[in-house]
Amino acid sequence: MDSDFMLQMATLLHAQGISVARFEFPYMAARRAGGTKRPPDRAPVLLDSFRAAAAQAGGLENILIGGKSMGGRIATLLAAETRCRGVICFGYPFHPPGKPDKLRTEHLVNLSVPTLICQGERDPFGRRDEVGSYTLSSTITLHWCVDGNHDLAPRKVSGLTQSENLSAAAAAASVWAGKL
Repeated sequence: MDSDFMLQMATLLHAQGISVARFEFPYMAARRAGGTKRPPDRAPVLLDSFRAAAAQAGGLENILIGGKSMGGRIATLLAAETRCRGVICFGYPFHPPGKPDKLRTEHLVNLSVPTLICQGERDPFGRRDEVGSYTLSSTITLHWCVDGNHDLAPRKVSGLTQSENLSAAAAAASVWAGKL
């Protein structure tokens, strides 16, 4: 919850008028306490953690939920089973890197909750050319960060910076949220 990406994005979203409440999944809290890298918890634990954090932030029906990578995926899984105002994902893991045949999109086909996915064009978890061929719900809006990777960072040759892509993603989130 306090990675450089999350700190920057929370600051940028706040500047756009979107309040952000961050939390850690149990396995990340254990990493912080124990200092060793641990694998993620199973989906039921992650979903329960997200539900508890959402309840503390005002209740699912009153807030937008979302996250970075797996946090965004868990947010969409939660939205698929429980109503919320909307979901914002940054760097959605459409598939594991190098395994485009192992899609994580089944629940996105019929997702009824408005969802914004801010994705880097060359994200190894789902590049623009790949994602364009997926069947996704009409409630999903994609915002593409130019030449961005999974952290939305472009290559130097693009002439852009990660900060510019993060700012563009935050602005897209603000515009999108304003339409809900």
